[in-house]
Amino acid sequence: MTGSSGQITEKELRLTRKMRQRKPNFVRSESWRYVRIKESWRRPRGLDHKMRIKYDGWPPSVGVGYKGPKATRGLHPSGYREVLVYTVEGLKGIDPKTQVIRIAHTVGKRKKARMLAEAKKKRLTILNWKEAIPKEEKVTEEKLGEEKTETKKAESSEPIQKPDRPRKRKEETKQS
Repeated sequence: MTGSSGQITEKELRLTRKMRQRKPNFVRSESWRYVRIKESWRRPRGLDHKMRIKYDGWPPSVGVGYKGPKATRGLHPSGYREVLVYTVEGLKGIDPKTQVIRIAHTVGKRKKARMLAEAKKKRLTILNWKEAIPKEEKVTEEKLGEEKTETKKAESSEPIQKPDRPRKRKEETKQS
């Protein structure tokens, strides 16, 4: 079902999107009834369980009929295969036409910076590039310019007065 070059066709991606829209949001049984039960899916067990027996009026259960097309299973919504990368060497075997990278969250700042530079050279798409940029670099030059003007204004204004200190109470003498 894939194209002649092994790439995913636009038709397959459209079909996947359409099937995702049809798929219900599977909820855990009785999660709507009790606050203590979360909505995360759990398989219904029990002989007389209404969801397991598939009674009308009860939410649908997970089943094979909701699977997407085999060619597009496990793809990122953009249509590319997602590859988790831990090292700079991990970027070597990646094809920018069919794959995108996600930098692992355990990678440190220094290695992330090297990986970003290498990925930029190879024109690779990084899915979590916002998290990969160190916080110091996120501050733009505009913000720095604004801070400089604010400090200059503060320096040129009147000198800062010290707040009045609370007065010490005189010790009352005890009369006996």
